Amino acid sequence: MLSFALDSRRGSFHLQVECNFASDWTVIFGPSGAGKSTLLRLLAGLDHRVDHPKTGNIILDGRALTETSTGLRVPPGDRQTSLVSQQPSLFPHLNAQANVAFGLRNLERAASARRVDEMLDLVGATDLAFRRPQDLSGGEAQRVALARALAPAPRLLLLDEPFSALDGVASDALLVRLQTWLRANHVQTVVATHDATDALATSAEVLLLRDGRQVALGPATEVLASERERIALRLKAR
Repeated sequence: MLSFALDSRRGSFHLQVECNFASDWTVIFGPSGAGKSTLLRLLAGLDHRVDHPKTGNIILDGRALTETSTGLRVPPGDRQTSLVSQQPSLFPHLNAQANVAFGLRNLERAASARRVDEMLDLVGATDLAFRRPQDLSGGEAQRVALARALAPAPRLLLLDEPFSALDGVASDALLVRLQTWLRANHVQTVVATHDATDALATSAEVLLLRDGRQVALGPATEVLASERERIALRLKAR
């Protein structure tokens, strides 16, 4: 379970959210500017404003990822947390295989190679192993970035619009395969998206975010009922 209470300001934008994610698959839904990416970065430990004891508290499976008494935080590398942002940010001098292996320095070479192969196969990127980032399409780069995030076996996976560069069919296929694997390996996952179909297709728990505030938290079919009706009407009109 992931629990947090966060209060962060960026200029005129103020994010203030407190809730518990009990589901193994939670979608943060909201329009652009709602605070979805900011929330993910705070959970990943990439925004230092969360260090101050009055601004944040994050607990994953009973383990504090922030130390509220001292204002210190658990370094991102020790959190067992991986973030895949909208921009893949692969290392340009490394091929896909080496990018995925980057976080596996504590594994022996043979074990690392097996893990890399497993992750590339999971995301459908086996044939991309020896390509460099500049030779990958946007969708291919997202697949490799996802494999890199999964390779260290995180306990918490944070995904920020992870399938935006994939077409609908490819996105749906990867989503089903990925969700099955994550649940089998007990990886809690939080996905930020502005596309309601991502939430409705996976029967997710949904946090509805607007202007940095929590509007609702619950099953996708309830929280996104109006969005589901809008999508149905749009499809009917085609």
